[in-house]
Amino acid sequence: MPPGHAVQTWTTPSALPLARHPARAELIEQSHLRCAALGLTRVERPDFEPLLRSDLTIARERNQRLFAHAAPVMEMLFEQIVNTESMIVLTDAQGTILHSVGDDEFLARAGKVALAPGVNWAEQSKGTNAIGTALFEECPTLVHGSEHFIHANSFLTCSAAPIFDPRGGMLGVLDVTGDQRSYHQHTMGLVRMSARMIENHWLSDDCGNRLRLHFHSRVEFIGTLLEGILVVGADGRIVGANRSALDQLDVSGAALRMQSLTSLFGTTAAAVFDHFRAPLPLPMRLCLPNGRQFHVNARFSGAARSMALGLGSDEPAAARGAPPGVAVPSPGAARLPSPAADATSAPAGLSALQYLKTGDAQIEATIGKVQRVLNRDIPVLILGETGTGKELLARALHQDSNRARQDFVAVNCASIPESLIEAELFGYEDGAFTGARRKGAPGRIVQANGGTLFLDEIGDMPLALQARLLRVLQERCVMPLGGQKAIPVDIAVIGATHRNLREMIEAGSFREDLYYRLNGLVVRLPALRERSDLQAVAQRILRAECPQDPPRISPAVMALFERCAWPGNIRQLANVLRTAAVMAAGEPQIDEQHLSDDFLEDMRRVPAMTARAAARIAEATPETAAPMVIETAAAPPAPAPAEAARTLGEAEIEMIRRALEAANGNISVASKRLGISRNTIYRKLRWGRAD
Repeated sequence: MPPGHAVQTWTTPSALPLARHPARAELIEQSHLRCAALGLTRVERPDFEPLLRSDLTIARERNQRLFAHAAPVMEMLFEQIVNTESMIVLTDAQGTILHSVGDDEFLARAGKVALAPGVNWAEQSKGTNAIGTALFEECPTLVHGSEHFIHANSFLTCSAAPIFDPRGGMLGVLDVTGDQRSYHQHTMGLVRMSARMIENHWLSDDCGNRLRLHFHSRVEFIGTLLEGILVVGADGRIVGANRSALDQLDVSGAALRMQSLTSLFGTTAAAVFDHFRAPLPLPMRLCLPNGRQFHVNARFSGAARSMALGLGSDEPAAARGAPPGVAVPSPGAARLPSPAADATSAPAGLSALQYLKTGDAQIEATIGKVQRVLNRDIPVLILGETGTGKELLARALHQDSNRARQDFVAVNCASIPESLIEAELFGYEDGAFTGARRKGAPGRIVQANGGTLFLDEIGDMPLALQARLLRVLQERCVMPLGGQKAIPVDIAVIGATHRNLREMIEAGSFREDLYYRLNGLVVRLPALRERSDLQAVAQRILRAECPQDPPRISPAVMALFERCAWPGNIRQLANVLRTAAVMAAGEPQIDEQHLSDDFLEDMRRVPAMTARAAARIAEATPETAAPMVIETAAAPPAPAPAEAARTLGEAEIEMIRRALEAANGNISVASKRLGISRNTIYRKLRWGRAD
């Protein structure tokens, strides 16, 4: 089954995979029938005749690029399963094992059934097994114990996932094999995630000089392994995609390559570039013909951006007004463009920090503080709730600094698997992984050399890596994995977190010395409910969504906004306004009927409202105010400041609980409606207050 079609997946409720899902049982049965038709018997002796050394060398050289992308993933996947009597196997598209890594004792046991480099494990050679059956079915496959056709292999449990190139061609298979007694139901998930990581690296390498759209229906998933990636050619046609893109768009790779940006999303490459010319642009909102919406970020690297717009390469970037180049990130990492590539990425003379000012005294004070340390080599630590704009502030700091002509490299420490973040940050050298013969990778810190390194969610960095990061910040040198020589780096460091790092220090989960290395200047971004510029922020979001003719916000709607606790902060407000802007398309004003029903229902359940909101309701026309009836006479007297703070926090928790009730306890649905992450919901409900 080619990528883009419904992928067959199975979950096992316990460590007894023999209680199979009917679809998986049928898959195993069909494989057994094929093996019997091939003349294999269940008592076949293992074939101990691997490829000749010279032939294996040729096979490896033919698949060197696959191994270059797979080797670091295999090594770090092995860290997840070490000491579990397991091994990781990489095969080519014919099922021949190219490389393996695993526990020494289990490698010896696997060798007794010829599970070793140079041996072919296609079905016609080894009967039903995860590698061969995954190749035949072209989907992730689990084969456990006696489900193997050949009895000699029944001590194994195998989870395999195929690896595809951007055009849907089979590259090979990644497999984790272990003793069937050590079976774990999460192994398949790790294998599938790792296979997709290899595919994404291949896609980035394959299409590095083209416009790429990174998208997801939930904005917080952009920059993770769940994001879809589309590669756009010079004529606007789609020339490649990763598997997540195919799954989200529900099309095959062949069908997608017949589409263009215009037929798929109703836009053009030029429109995408125009959107990202703005300083600190928000993700675009693009719609499929069926109305389904996605958040989209554009990425581009190299000086050949004219290819994406169909322009001559001799035309200066500034004359074209093209957006700056951005390299495709690894999972959890993103890179801001270099203004050296485009002098017009922001309006002339406009400071990015000044652009963030919208009238709130707290924001202006914060911006004043960071401006005073600009270009002083003082690290900045940004605190604040999820969705308050910590990365926007970090990007603005970079753009206004002397480092703006170099890269801004953002690493989300919470979204990269713990086993991968070390290589992502510090890079790795030639030969750092088993049998490697490739160029290695520099790592995000080296990529930020001369520019700015933004460590988002620094509180989620594993403790062991905190020591290595501290050493880099102290010595300004990076030692890649497997390297013998340190690489000097010149970086500005900005950290951000929603966590209380002082409490983490007391609990022993964050290093105190790293904390004091990062907090040269600590600033806290206020929650949206604490800001006085809600209307200005809302209007700016609308101008970004509807640059030609942004609608106004009616007084009644504005009163509702001021009454809302906004647990998702600016991100939640943006989600509400984007939906309202679509509903009010062609109308001059956003009224209550343009707001989503779940938001209105949540607001009806908020027990109190501010005097400012009541005044705005009173100003509203009867037609505007009619859909929402609020008994202002029964409103309680204005509370004391401490009581008001408690009421807002309680209202926020109440809104989350109501959203969960309306979603029948489905946290994913509730988080989407509120515009906040699942982790934020867990955290706020766990503590029973707004943090």
